[in-house]
Amino acid sequence: MTTPAPKGTGTITAPSGATYSRILGVGGYRPERVVWNSELVEAIDSSDEWIQERSGIKSRRFAAKDESVVDMSVAASHEALAMAGLEASAIDAVIVATVTHPYQTPAAAPIVADRLGIQAAAFDISAACAGYCHAISLANDMVRGGSARHVLVIGVEKLSEFTDPKDRGSAFIFGDGAGAAIVGPSDTPAIGPTVWGSDGAQWKAISQRDSWVDVRDKDLGWPAIGMAGQTVFRWAVWGMAPVALKALDAAGVRPEDLDAFIPHQANMRIIDAMIKQLKLPSDIAVARDIADTANTSAASVPLATERMLREGAAPRGGLALQIGFGAGLVYAAQVIVLP
Repeated sequence: MTTPAPKGTGTITAPSGATYSRILGVGGYRPERVVWNSELVEAIDSSDEWIQERSGIKSRRFAAKDESVVDMSVAASHEALAMAGLEASAIDAVIVATVTHPYQTPAAAPIVADRLGIQAAAFDISAACAGYCHAISLANDMVRGGSARHVLVIGVEKLSEFTDPKDRGSAFIFGDGAGAAIVGPSDTPAIGPTVWGSDGAQWKAISQRDSWVDVRDKDLGWPAIGMAGQTVFRWAVWGMAPVALKALDAAGVRPEDLDAFIPHQANMRIIDAMIKQLKLPSDIAVARDIADTANTSAASVPLATERMLREGAAPRGGLALQIGFGAGLVYAAQVIVLP
């Protein structure tokens, strides 16, 4: 049989995108219900003082029973669009970073897009607490590659549904919420190179305890997320500061050039340890949203960003280093210009 030769009569036209991209606006949504440590301590035989000393968390928000990740995503998206000065019709793609949308399929993103009144490209990514920083990198590449002009990035979790209230190691850690960002064209560099990676050998350190197959076959009930606290703590403290430094180097930015440091809100002691290892000057604003929001996984970084800008803790147009890290174990970091 003779192998056919290609016709050679057509060529693909490659799209051309923006030279650079930037975050044009951010928004956040925090559920109404405030849950103080005192509400959780009896089930885990603990105390408010122990929780604060161990994590820095005083309270968190829990979504209402009928409030979904889609509901929270839409609310945060409206705020991000407002800051960016855009209508939803300007969005070409929606990326939702989450691990708590309770459906294997369809993804949350197409439903969010529909709720916003658009039919943009829409998909979810699962990178846990690093999901938002992963999605910012994807959005940056899409805008610069020409596959989209404006990308809506959302980090959202309803972790209260995946938390075992009797697990002393994790019951107090998690909260609910959504953060959103609009990534679009820029005349100057405003999203630095992403430094990311994974250590899949340690995947059991943070994971859903049982697969959906086990839940079905063994009648295990709803699967909760578990965590090996000390393993995760050591990995984050000693492994993530070098990643953050690489992101600074890749962007050509020195630690003292930063206006803000926005790490994943996993633990106040981890944040403090990273500050020391990065040798950040005292004039740099540091996100500490964890105190009354707890760990919201993929929503953590955008919620902290929105709060810093809303409260005036960080300057609009300033340089910020953001880093997310979590289950997988996965991580991603980049320097951005704040919207």
